[in-house]
Amino acid sequence: MPPGCPGFLGFRWCCCGKRDVPAPKIHGRPGVSGLGFLWKVSCGLASAACRFLSFCDPIPGLPKPSSKHVITGNPLYPPWPAGMEEAMFGMGCFWCSENIFMRMEGVYSTQVGYAGGDIPNPTYEDCCTGQSGHNEVVRVVFDPSVVSYEELLKKFWEKHDPTTLNQQGNDRGTQYRSGIYYYSEAQKATAESTKAAYDKALLAEDWGRTVKTEIVPAPEFYYAEDYHQQYDAKPGARGYCGLRPTGISFPSPASAVS
Repeated sequence: MPPGCPGFLGFRWCCCGKRDVPAPKIHGRPGVSGLGFLWKVSCGLASAACRFLSFCDPIPGLPKPSSKHVITGNPLYPPWPAGMEEAMFGMGCFWCSENIFMRMEGVYSTQVGYAGGDIPNPTYEDCCTGQSGHNEVVRVVFDPSVVSYEELLKKFWEKHDPTTLNQQGNDRGTQYRSGIYYYSEAQKATAESTKAAYDKALLAEDWGRTVKTEIVPAPEFYYAEDYHQQYDAKPGARGYCGLRPTGISFPSPASAVS
């Protein structure tokens, strides 16, 4: 198996999936000696192939394929039953955001993970550096005949502060940005209309800031490590919640379109 590579931009990454594996000692100033230069080039090429061609192995500690949701008892992995839809949200710490949705009637399953970054198969540590570009997200699998996408968005707007850039309470960094990641044009339209409605509600309450939420197509979802899944429902959970809602209610449908 090849040794680990330093990679680019401070990442220690290689196509064998190993991280933080020390490079062999090469005498002479780094980047000057022939061997040192060749080592850096080979590591850079390996890192590039790993990132952009997605050849890396999955990270250690992922939920097992047979894993079940702690609350619903349903699978954590697709395929989902016919009629189910997916939604994806970023709204700060994913322990907290998953806890908001996983007990809702009509929610079949939830999973936390990483999305919207520059490398495949990130770890929690990769995400926490802020350099990988990933957001901590919750993916919600729901039955639209029981709970609508609009109802999920109402929870989204009311349960965090979408007006702070890359921050929820004391949690700061791009991994805590507010985001709606849509799976269809219908979801996009609903997300944008509710964003406009909530901005209007904030203005009416003289909140002083506007919505900073990004609304973009759903990127690839990478599962977070198993210990993060349904964290707040597990024995011994710290009960931490870094979300800081505005306290301003989402307007009723009638007032939202007036």
